[in-house]
This record gives sequence, C-alpha cells and structure tokens, in this order.
Amino acid sequence: MTNSLPEMAEIWQQTLNWQPTVQQQSQFQRLYEFILEGNRQLNLTRITDPQEFCEKHLWDSLRGIAPQGKFISSFQDSASVIDIGTGAGFPGIPVTITAPNCTITLMDSTRKKITFIETILNSLALTNAKTLVARAEEIGQQPQHRQAYDIALIRAVGTASVCAEYALPLLKRGGLAIIYRGNWTQDETTALKNAANQLGGIIESIEKFTTPLSQSIRHCVYLRKVATTPIQFPRATGVPTQKPL
Repeated sequence: MTNSLPEMAEIWQQTLNWQPTVQQQSQFQRLYEFILEGNRQLNLTRITDPQEFCEKHLWDSLRGIAPQGKFISSFQDSASVIDIGTGAGFPGIPVTITAPNCTITLMDSTRKKITFIETILNSLALTNAKTLVARAEEIGQQPQHRQAYDIALIRAVGTASVCAEYALPLLKRGGLAIIYRGNWTQDETTALKNAANQLGGIIESIEKFTTPLSQSIRHCVYLRKVATTPIQFPRATGVPTQKPL
C-alpha cells in the first residue's frame, strides 16, 4: 500500500520517550486514511504525504503534550482535556489515541468538520472523546464549560493572546493551556504576558524545538492558570480577534 505511514518507532522513543503500541500505530494509519478521504470534500489539510503527515500532524500533536520530551503526567491520569478549534482533529485525535484515560472534547465551530470527526471516532472506537460544535467565546461563558477542564490544547487558531482568551476561561485553577506555534518572537511573549495576566494565567514555559524529519522550527507555549478568570472574559464572539488584549 503506497499510503502507509512510516513506523518512526526510534524517533518516537528518542524524542518523546514513548512509542505507539501496534493498536495505536494502526489507529494512526486509519486516521491518515480517513483524512485523505475526507480531504476530497472538506479541504482539511494540505499535508497529505505520509512522512509529512506523521511529522506535522501526529508527532507535532504529541510533542505539545510532552514538554522536554516527557508526557505531562496528567495525561496518564483521567484529565479532562479540550481541543479548541480542532479542525481536522489535530492535536485532539492523536492525543485521544495516546491518552485513553483522559476525556477529550474536540470542539470546532464548523458542523461539517465535527460530523467528519465523529465518523473517525466511531470507526476507531475512541470512546474517550466527545465532540462539541461551538465557539470558544460562547462556551467560555457557559457554566458547564467554564473552569471545567484540566488542559486546553489550541493549535493554528489566531494570535497567542487570542488563544489565551479562548483557553484560560475554560480551565480549572491550576490547569494548563498548551498553545502550538510555528515561529515565535519576543514581541509575542510580551503581548501574551500582558494578556495572560488579565486572564488569570502566567507563562510557565516556552519551548522551541525542531521537528525530527524536516528539521523545522516549532514552539509550544505553556500557560498555567493561577487565578480565576474575571467574568468579562472571554469577550463576545469576534471581539478577541478584532481587539486582542
């Protein structure tokens, strides 16, 4: 079969101190096939080459939850996780496959994408994930979601300050927001510090790393929620992007 994902066992082991089981590898493969199929209708991703998919979607998704090359311990426990703006299911679905004890909510505002993701979850028998069609600004003000999650994942959604405004209201005190980025600048750190401060968060760390196959530079920003987010955040739909904190 031409579209087989590379095994990458050594790379997983060296970079994350982990490697997928046979079942997880087969779930990754089937996820890849679903994405290739779904791409015909939904335009989910430009990344379709098996090596690139492995690196930029699977490895990158899991690198975010493994700062300094070790999985965050709460992913072994029964953490409650939300993937904000999951799109085609990244980083949420690879995390769901890897962390069977966690409950993962895959959220997106596009109903078509969520319907597609539900097909994948059913086919891969991923019972630890649920889906939600919503906008972050709305659920951030809803009692069943506000301060309800241990970890928020957010990749390829707006500027870092906007990501912080989406994620921090959803986290319990002590929770962690993980913001996936490509490039990162000192100016972004300054802007994010200011935003996080208003939202009850602090920058715990910013990790710069290179991807294992193409040696591209990526960053992950870890925000810890240390205080309750003031009630006016998140602001109404569209406002965080138009007027970032």
